[in-house]
Amino acid sequence: MNFLDNAKKRYSVRSYKSLKVEQEKLDLILEAAHVAPTAANLQPVRLIVVQEKEGLAKIEKAANIYNAPLAVIVCADHSTAWTRPFDKKQTGDIDASILTDHMMLQASELGLGTVWVCYFKPDILSQEFNLPANLEPVNILVIGYADEEPADPDRHGKTRIPLDTLVAYEKFS
Repeated sequence: MNFLDNAKKRYSVRSYKSLKVEQEKLDLILEAAHVAPTAANLQPVRLIVVQEKEGLAKIEKAANIYNAPLAVIVCADHSTAWTRPFDKKQTGDIDASILTDHMMLQASELGLGTVWVCYFKPDILSQEFNLPANLEPVNILVIGYADEEPADPDRHGKTRIPLDTLVAYEKFS
């Protein structure tokens, strides 16, 4: 499957089977995160893989993870993230998002469903997992086998803004 077909196939899954994700598939998902680019190659992201019921219950105190058997808490490490010198913008959240996207698309290629969860209580997540002050949970990637009908891969023409609205071409004379 080519990249664009995989990207079109991927959708947010909010109902999961109780099947555990195989270690081989999880390893490939984590490898996809490992090769993801980060600003200045500083790699200021830490991943917390949660598969056990006790850990998943901790996450559920902070977020809805749709009874998935696997979740990855994606954290920005503010002690190592690159900072743009002109306006002091730190890129840890951007880097965390790039890793998340790589994992999400790799999971899709492997036949797994995902949903990117940003609606969560970060203070509770930090407390439940004893995160140090330099680690900020940016999102939770929920992963598992979908227990719902897949979304139509051709839906984007109806659900996205038109390409000519998204893109502007600068014209020089």
